[in-house]
Amino acid sequence: MAKRQKRFEVLAERAVNEDGFIKEWIDVGLVAMDSPNDPSASIKIENGKVAEMDGKRREDFDMIDTWIADHTIDTAVAEEAMALDSLKIARMLVDINVPRAEIVRLSVGMTPAKYVDVLKKMNVVELMMAMQKLRPRRTPSNQAHVTNVKDTPALLAADAAEGAYRGFSEIETTVGVVRYAPMNALSLLVGGQVGRPGVLAQCAVEEALELTMGMRGLTHYAETVSVYGTEQVFVDGDDTPWSKAFLASAYASRGLKMRFTSGTGSEVQMGYAEGKSMLYLEIRCVMITKGAGVQGLQNGSISVVGVPGAVPSGVRAMLAENVATVLNDMEVASGNDQTFTHSPIRNTARMLMQFLPGTDFIFSGYSAVPNYDNMFAGSTHDVDDYDDMLVLQRDLQVDMSLRPVREDDVIAVRNKAARALQAVFNELRLPPITDEEVDAATYAHGTKDMGDRNIAEDLRAIDEFMQRGTTGLDVVRALAKHGFNDVAESVLNMLKGKVSGDYLHTSAIFDENFNVVAAINDLNDYEGPGTGYRLEGERWELLKDIRAAIDPEDV
Repeated sequence: MAKRQKRFEVLAERAVNEDGFIKEWIDVGLVAMDSPNDPSASIKIENGKVAEMDGKRREDFDMIDTWIADHTIDTAVAEEAMALDSLKIARMLVDINVPRAEIVRLSVGMTPAKYVDVLKKMNVVELMMAMQKLRPRRTPSNQAHVTNVKDTPALLAADAAEGAYRGFSEIETTVGVVRYAPMNALSLLVGGQVGRPGVLAQCAVEEALELTMGMRGLTHYAETVSVYGTEQVFVDGDDTPWSKAFLASAYASRGLKMRFTSGTGSEVQMGYAEGKSMLYLEIRCVMITKGAGVQGLQNGSISVVGVPGAVPSGVRAMLAENVATVLNDMEVASGNDQTFTHSPIRNTARMLMQFLPGTDFIFSGYSAVPNYDNMFAGSTHDVDDYDDMLVLQRDLQVDMSLRPVREDDVIAVRNKAARALQAVFNELRLPPITDEEVDAATYAHGTKDMGDRNIAEDLRAIDEFMQRGTTGLDVVRALAKHGFNDVAESVLNMLKGKVSGDYLHTSAIFDENFNVVAAINDLNDYEGPGTGYRLEGERWELLKDIRAAIDPEDV
């Protein structure tokens, strides 16, 4: 055996070398942004309709081409936009003298190939500059995952409360056992409103059940309605752009905020990438979403992040797909919600692409639980990283929407959430949450500190709960009856929000007073230094004051 150089021996043990990497493999689509099989940009308009797009005549369009041509591209501006040199458009994206409104006006005239041609001319710093200008909402925010491997309700409520209290505007759960979904949704509904009034919650499961829970008032939004960049992947899923648009209208008509989900690499993983670049196929997903009239998109590779993460420029491609979304004037929940590497350095570097410029939701799932409890396969960062994230905000004077908290306050909010849910379970005839469960959830790190529930008893009760037609109003009554009047009022206000529909605007969230904060009333006004969102004033004073900082008066 050849003698090893000791530095290489040490390097071989580094965590990053446990990751998977592959050289570009164009035939199967393992190429991030620039495949020779990607079409060249072109358009022809005849009688007000797109007759040719990216070198393909209408009679040769697949269903995605047809959808984009008929529902996304604005023929009134298409010829103007397509006539512009791609390099000029790329420079417009970073030019502080070109307002966001002008770019958004032109973007709806571009074809998928044109988007790719523009974005591949930009490095990651330029893409971040574009993101800073183009995100719809002026104020960045964040979303959290709240799950656990045992579907333990008291712990879900406590974790939801802590996540909301720490600053997340949206919280998302899913299940280990599918039939637990309504109980998990109920746990986030109650816990989230304890942590901070106005927090939006969802439960990501099969679409019919997800819509049912939303209509019952147990959830507030949805984002796991997936779209794909090749026809065959849609066919395998028994779906089309039309069926997805119909589903989106079903959510919106019931006052539920919703986003689609897509991400570079899904078509490769399904085996139908057609030799195209991941970014080209993802642009098609972005344009399907725009044409459906959906207010936003969760992308940034999401659950297939290991695919682009394995090829050259893959992390750059994830940022480019986020930029494509805001270029289409849609809200973006910009990934970082599934880990793709054993290397903490690489995880953080990937996250910085969205954190530094700010996005509508920097994480589409920061793990507000330890990653061993994250049923979405683990986030780039979790509860054990909170202090690091607070220091990053303070170091760079950049807002991730997290805030410093005191241990006593977190204990109090976790305990209140578990007790409130205990009262609701008692009133709605669900299996009791014991005082021991409340206490354990208050102080737990995760399910390793929790006992087991009677799953069979829980599932029978959940089925009866749904058969009785239980709604959010029943939750309001239960909370009020047991003295949790403030939480009851918050849950009721969330139900009122569905009636008004104001949070269906692009990039909408609620503040703690139930005011909608969205692109319509908090439009991003970045035009260079001194403009746009700035971390300053009262908010900056709050974020400076981390727990570890020494007070000179104490020295």
